[in-house]
Amino acid sequence: MRTTLPEGLVNLADHEAFARSVLSAQADAYFNGGAADELTLRENVLAWQRIALLPRVLQPLAGAHTRVELLGRTLAHPILIAPMAYQRLAHPHGEMATALAAAVLGAGLVLSTQASTPLEDVARLVLAESARGPLWFQLYLQADRGFTRELVQRAEAAEYEALVLTVDAPVNGARDRERRAGFTLPPGISAVNLRGLREPDPVVLRPGQSALFDDLMTHAPSWDDVAWLRSITRLPVLLKGITHPADARLAVSAGAAGLIVSNHGGRTLDTVPATAMLLPAVAQVVGGAVPLLVDGGIRRGTDVLKAIGLGAAAVMVGRPILHGLTNAGAIGVAHVLRLLRDELELAMALTGCSSLVGASEALAKPMSSP
Repeated sequence: MRTTLPEGLVNLADHEAFARSVLSAQADAYFNGGAADELTLRENVLAWQRIALLPRVLQPLAGAHTRVELLGRTLAHPILIAPMAYQRLAHPHGEMATALAAAVLGAGLVLSTQASTPLEDVARLVLAESARGPLWFQLYLQADRGFTRELVQRAEAAEYEALVLTVDAPVNGARDRERRAGFTLPPGISAVNLRGLREPDPVVLRPGQSALFDDLMTHAPSWDDVAWLRSITRLPVLLKGITHPADARLAVSAGAAGLIVSNHGGRTLDTVPATAMLLPAVAQVVGGAVPLLVDGGIRRGTDVLKAIGLGAAAVMVGRPILHGLTNAGAIGVAHVLRLLRDELELAMALTGCSSLVGASEALAKPMSSP
């Protein structure tokens, strides 16, 4: 169990390479794999790289800052940790190490429903840090609505500040890499917050019926369930997995407190466009009615600046956090967060941005045809 940072890690790509050299084949497939041919997985990273920045020089930058406003709070920087399951696969300290690093570095934390650590333990650790960022709980709606209600009540009692409802994964994608590796959870690691969940009674299918459409999808959530969730909680509800402008309109109409533009890190439907390409259209439709966040492929501070410039209020970072966690526990996660924030400040300084309010001015506009 490593708790000191390996030498030579100077960026997030270094963290990924080292982590993949030490993870088991099964854990590597689960954390780093995507759906089908993994085109969306790769494109998420490449799309940010294709967006160009246009520097301004000799700008007054004394007192510049990375602060942003989000759901009534002032954040030191716009970097949150995305919800990720089973983090004890990466390091024995799992979600507790991630939470500690997030709290100390002022990063928001979104805890997964499928965390391998009780949600109450994580909350107690985060809430003890005065400089922490927001603490949110990610939710998958279960077929057992009574269990879902109890889970929401637990999150409220533990003082989570918002619910993040994932809406883009009613079923898992075709994860070829996981299947080749024969991924299964090892003994001692499970979705501890789902203990006691009763599986729905199996449906007896008639000849010609589909196990997906005539059984599993009969329990899939709908827009009515978003309204139900809002009715049973006092917490703001954000929807994660919005990619289509029409769904963004519906989400705002349904009372969502915020939207997260996400293609699930390329883990569900392959060939979905990169989130960098999806964000502008969603931002245009929403028009500032609710805050937007984005995840998928954020690997540099320049990516963070570009995301804010395209209309996001903040970004969520996933796999790089797992890489840092694998490499050095809480120290590794803290290093990943610090690298991103330092690179963001450098990008702002070199494009003449004194605050993220002006991030859109840092983006190079496409040249018009003659």
